[in-house]
Amino acid sequence: MKAGQRLGALIRTARAGRDPEGIARDAGISPETLRKIEVGRMPSPSFGTVVGLCGALGLPMQEAVDAWGGADNQQMAI
Repeated sequence: MKAGQRLGALIRTARAGRDPEGIARDAGISPETLRKIEVGRMPSPSFGTVVGLCGALGLPMQEAVDAWGGADNQQMAI
């Protein structure tokens, strides 16, 4: 659950007030899925979803991996 919360916080910060519907559309997901990820209710979104969000937000994948892995799993890399 903590991993999903960290990832959600990163996505929320990266979105920085931009229209969630536009970001969701650009990422190829529904606005509801984006909302669930941002609030941490989707602790393990699919790889394709994370890739799509990173692309839509201009966020490096490694930042998403680091957020999801947290301090407990620093050796995790792409």
